[in-house]
Amino acid sequence: MIGVSTPLRPGLMLASLARQLERAFAVRNARAVALLINSPGGSPVQSHLIYLRIRSLAAEKKLPVIAFAEDVAASGGYMLACAADEIICDPSSIVGSIGVIGGTFGFPRLLEKLGVERRIYTSGERKAMLDPFLPEKPDEVERLKLVQREIHDDFIALVKERRRRSLDWPRRRAVFRRILDRAHRSRTGSR
Repeated sequence: MIGVSTPLRPGLMLASLARQLERAFAVRNARAVALLINSPGGSPVQSHLIYLRIRSLAAEKKLPVIAFAEDVAASGGYMLACAADEIICDPSSIVGSIGVIGGTFGFPRLLEKLGVERRIYTSGERKAMLDPFLPEKPDEVERLKLVQREIHDDFIALVKERRRRSLDWPRRRAVFRRILDRAHRSRTGSR
């Protein structure tokens, strides 16, 4: 995951990757930098910060970047892949998923059943927006969807710029792969 951290599964963040990226681009006589990606996504902010750093280092060092997608390079993982000049994956890899998702739970009646009184104090008109212990308000949901649409539009623009391809594809796998450069079956077994 990108930007989402739990004690058992830390997420990728620019702060934790910056040193590794700089070392990868500093290898003497390197002809390219390889990114190994296996991520279903995560924070659009962290994905974009990492993407920008990769592109900045590639321009500064004048090195091409090749992304190798393993099981998944979706959503924010695909944004990282778009930082590459070429994307290579296994034919069974899940790649793409250009979108934005957000989710939560609603517990407004649970507190009432438990006899718990919710007290919330804010300064600012929308500080308690989408609070899971308050009833959902349609105007708050619409505001969230507006933010998601803006992030999604930015993501689509980034993909179109980097991949220089239309994103209007049918769902068939062969055509779907147009968002990639090539699919490649890795060698398996020992020598």
